[in-house]
Amino acid sequence: MQTHDFAFREADVLSRRHLIQRMGGGAGALGLLAAMSQQASGDVRPSHFPGKAKRVIHLFMNGGPFQGDYFDPKPALVKYAGQRPPEADLRTERKTAGLLPSPFRFRQCGESGLPVSELLPLTSECIDDICVLRSTYTDNPNHGPALLLMNNGTILPTRPSMGSWLSYGLGSENANLPAYVVLCPGKPVRFSILWTSAFLPGSHQGTYINHADPVPDKLIPFLKNPSTTMEAQRAQVNLMARLNKHQLERTGPDSQYEGRLQAMETAFRMQFTATDAFDLNLETKATRDMYGEGHFANGCLLARRLSERGVRFVQVYYGDGQPWDTHSDHNNAARNLSRAIDRPIAALLKDLKQRGMLEETLILWGGEFGRTPTSENGSGRDHNHYGFTTWLAGGGVRGGMTYGETDEFGFRAIQNRVHIHDLHATMLHLLGIDHEQLTYRYAGRDFRLTDVAGRVIHEIV
Repeated sequence: MQTHDFAFREADVLSRRHLIQRMGGGAGALGLLAAMSQQASGDVRPSHFPGKAKRVIHLFMNGGPFQGDYFDPKPALVKYAGQRPPEADLRTERKTAGLLPSPFRFRQCGESGLPVSELLPLTSECIDDICVLRSTYTDNPNHGPALLLMNNGTILPTRPSMGSWLSYGLGSENANLPAYVVLCPGKPVRFSILWTSAFLPGSHQGTYINHADPVPDKLIPFLKNPSTTMEAQRAQVNLMARLNKHQLERTGPDSQYEGRLQAMETAFRMQFTATDAFDLNLETKATRDMYGEGHFANGCLLARRLSERGVRFVQVYYGDGQPWDTHSDHNNAARNLSRAIDRPIAALLKDLKQRGMLEETLILWGGEFGRTPTSENGSGRDHNHYGFTTWLAGGGVRGGMTYGETDEFGFRAIQNRVHIHDLHATMLHLLGIDHEQLTYRYAGRDFRLTDVAGRVIHEIV
């Protein structure tokens, strides 16, 4: 038995003990938990071929970090500071001026010797597990279209998100929890299209959690039904299941209808499992201290807890809105933002590794685009979609390496360019999915996450 399997089963045993205690013990509690056990294995679907990864954690820096601040040093910015070379004449969202150097020092880290900024001293300790993609690019410098392309594979707001595609393609390892969970603080109503299931069955929709306050009953509204007992609720759900079965026998298969039924069943079982899975107080003080404080730290720790319980895809947004929108006072903002993410990211990587889970958990980090090497408003940076940095770790990725390059100033990806479709195709490949075969027929045509493009980056696998 592998270490990660033991960690999952041990966590599952502890969960059931806590649930029995919270339900007051007795035959009713044991009976309900027995029923849950029959469903706990979830609806796992076969992959196209054996994959290295089983699950994904997407650390989403929505707003866009500047690539030259973290993993892609550009000394030419210092040499030509204030000048505006011909390379700067690119279409961006707003007007920019001369070259603006990054003030942050880089040093070679790990056995690989990859350069990492002083902004990420703890994450730099994990660089040998990280594959830095320096040549990512996207299609549009505006937040809306870029957010959609990164999350949904298209700028159209009517397509399923990548988490929904993963849920549809691979199913869930735990029927008591959603296969796809989105951790985003605040009330980002306009962001909901980024985790939609669109025309896929509704059971594959991302389950949004506001994790600003990590208390289970506050994280998930209406988690408990105070008006009736658990046994009565189970009887109601069973009755609805029988009625719905008769309806489907009369009308024939209906994937959307069946998806709603499955979502109802999952919601019932979440009353038990979610209370445990989202309770950070069950972690040791040492673990809590390792991750640190703040909503992003809570999100990273929750991502680990959900992943070890079989959740297929977990997204951790840095914040509501565009927290990396550094159109002014960029350097001070970058310092504060980096302090908030450095400890949690390093803790997540180390925690997964020591539990034996990193090999089967793919971590994806980055924003929807990068930032310009030129200044906006004197101290800020505008959006740059021509070349920016993302990174992958775990899940069968070769760590301690960089892939691709931008030009000497960091304007544009020029070598081994990685489009968002390529990033998605590679992610699916690591999960054992052929991105050209993961399709869903709707409105007379076959749709897929990578549309009609996408190349697997075999060099980093």
